Amino acid sequence: MAGTTRRDLFKLGAAAGAGLVAARLGAVEEALAPSLSPAPAGGAPFNPATAATMPTRNLGRTGHKVGLFSLGGQAAIEKPDNEAAAVRIIERALDLGVNYLDTSARYGGDARWSEQYFGKVMKRRRREAFLATKTHDRTADGSLRLLETSLKLLQTDHVDLWQLHAMSTLDDVEKVCAKGGALEAFQKARDQKLVRFLGLSGHTDPDVLAEAIRRFPFDCVLMALNAADAWHLPFQKTLLPLAVEKEMGIIAMKIPARGRILAGVQPPPPDQQRGPAKHDRPGTLTMPEALRYTLTHPVSTAIIGVDNLAQLEENVRIARDFLPLNAAEMEALEQKVKPVYGQASWYKRDAPANPGK
Repeated sequence: MAGTTRRDLFKLGAAAGAGLVAARLGAVEEALAPSLSPAPAGGAPFNPATAATMPTRNLGRTGHKVGLFSLGGQAAIEKPDNEAAAVRIIERALDLGVNYLDTSARYGGDARWSEQYFGKVMKRRRREAFLATKTHDRTADGSLRLLETSLKLLQTDHVDLWQLHAMSTLDDVEKVCAKGGALEAFQKARDQKLVRFLGLSGHTDPDVLAEAIRRFPFDCVLMALNAADAWHLPFQKTLLPLAVEKEMGIIAMKIPARGRILAGVQPPPPDQQRGPAKHDRPGTLTMPEALRYTLTHPVSTAIIGVDNLAQLEENVRIARDFLPLNAAEMEALEQKVKPVYGQASWYKRDAPANPGK
């Protein structure tokens, strides 16, 4: 698979999408006869609303059938003192069939607001969601301490997926793989059944994630993948084929690039923006275009943080109605976003400032 071409990947994504028609028919049957779809045994999460709400795909080797849209733990869910709004979003997401929730020990600052808010819901509805969190510490001891607090805040005795957060440099890889590194904590936590599966995340450099994947048999990878990806350090070129080859669960993020890819979204002041590529004008895509582009690739699901219930419900509708794009449509969206690909790649290494000007 090392020589996989973009055309090969498109075929994989199209094949995944083609199966969604059958999945939708199956979802109708399951909705009419729910007794035929018992919850999985052994503590695996199961949201009974998912199959009737949106298409699902395999989350790699985990055995979990994940909905195409999943809820990210940022935006409204990491804001300080925002419990009422955040809990409403999480509750509504589960009601709508979302069955994958993503958070991190870093979301919401030292107070870890995101994990706190998820915990308010998980104490009652833990069984309905595949729950993922992350450690940003590169040592074993530090990571285990973070996990201990994560479990307390999330009000659960285990998480389904524990990930290395924001793997950005080869030095990160060396640190987690070294004696006393975070991977020792990962294996220990899994042996103690504090976590079910292991993964990593990153959005700075695809080669960093690829190197880590070659060194350790992770179950899942969380990678940046949107319509601007093709123009600078593309994750879809080398990392995506490797993850497919390894049969990993592939979770896509940065779909709207925090709004920088979307038409009609006015940028905040430059001093409130992260990264060197400042968002100085609206993007060029609609949210349906952005999400359809990503889901046409062979990914398991796409996680997106939302500001309100309206955004959540829109994303679920897009996932529900998803049909894969053809090669010409994919290329057209890449060309459409090219004038703003710099500001939409703000999270990547050596992101260009505003190449479209």
